[in-house]
Amino acid sequence: MSSTALLSKERAELDQKAKISRLYPATIGRFDEPATRTAIDKLARWVESHFREDLAKRPSKHVYIRKLPEHVIDRIDLLRDSPVIRAQILRHFPAGYVITPMKHTDELYISHYNKDSGGDQGLYDKHYDGNLRFLSYGSVVRALIYLQSDATYKVVFRDSGVEKAFVTYEFGLLDFHRELHWVDGDYNPDDQQRILIKCNYLITPRNGGLLGQTVLAANTAVFYVVKAAMEYSKSPSNPPQIAVGHLCNLFRSLNNIHPLVPLALITGVLTVVGWTALRLSM
Repeated sequence: MSSTALLSKERAELDQKAKISRLYPATIGRFDEPATRTAIDKLARWVESHFREDLAKRPSKHVYIRKLPEHVIDRIDLLRDSPVIRAQILRHFPAGYVITPMKHTDELYISHYNKDSGGDQGLYDKHYDGNLRFLSYGSVVRALIYLQSDATYKVVFRDSGVEKAFVTYEFGLLDFHRELHWVDGDYNPDDQQRILIKCNYLITPRNGGLLGQTVLAANTAVFYVVKAAMEYSKSPSNPPQIAVGHLCNLFRSLNNIHPLVPLALITGVLTVVGWTALRLSM
């Protein structure tokens, strides 16, 4: 092997090691405490009662936890603030790293297999949840906490090499920006409803100061923009919703290639539009 080829191989190995070191590996856990399981059972029954109509529909359903009744939030706090989850997260980070819960982005999620080219189709297609994996400072870990589920669908975490068919009382932790994942399964209306909560945690070195606040703000902004577009275009029924749904799926596919590709496309389109408008005004 030539010295050039050897150098290229060594560089590729170093790049791969660097990528792995930044990736929070997908982790599987379970709630075994009786009090926690009781809270999960009560939450599932409340969702079945309060969202009865939504459970009967095909589109997915997301509701911000902060908009739910206080007694429901209190039960959810038992889960998302659980020492079990916090310990699972921090064990993969160096000493001195701290968790900042992103509770303003946490959601109750009714999961339906809904591939209709709308904004929520990407929940089952291959995708990254976020598009800031080029940032080297901090990580965002997402917890998928299953209030009710059977083993019908399997979640595949490709970058971590983990697959899991989640059932009630279990949870999965994944890297929000760096884990390519998807769901394998076929829609069956007779399956048990999949009800879960999605909770997000920013992990940074202690005393991150302005840099930590900036990363938190960037993650929040991206989250709200993507969520708004997805919600607007799920199960699209008019031309604007159809267009936004196709854009959501296009940008999601481009993000799978590299997170800067969709940003470059947007910049290019805006540049062309601006240049055309300038030419027409002359």
